[in-house]
Amino acid sequence: MHTQQMIATHPHVQGSTNDALIRAIDIAADCALICTSCADACLGEPMAAELTQCIRLDLDCADVCATTASVATRRTGSNEALIKSMLEVCSEACRVCGEECARHADHHEHCRICADTCRQCEQACREAAASISPGRSAQH
Repeated sequence: MHTQQMIATHPHVQGSTNDALIRAIDIAADCALICTSCADACLGEPMAAELTQCIRLDLDCADVCATTASVATRRTGSNEALIKSMLEVCSEACRVCGEECARHADHHEHCRICADTCRQCEQACREAAASISPGRSAQH
């Protein structure tokens, strides 16, 4: 991924990056794709109606992850509180989606992969949120 390289070149960052935040950005972007793919795979299953909640949570998680990654990549100066809030929401969306996908993981490999990815994203977002404290710049 080029996230670290790109953010480090931002004039406001000047090479001083928040590695926990960059990791969360990369994992959230990946998680958005995995959740979208899992929702599509669930729709392809013969008993797709039984996976309705999983599909809904996959799509919600995908949207939250994509938005979080997008907002967190922008160096907006005073938006650290918003970035931290987005990371916390992303972590919660991943927790809920990961739990639902884990319920189906024994029968659907795509749900197992999605659950694992959601757990990784949940943890990365928690760590990144913890790295942003009041009065401390996110620095990306």
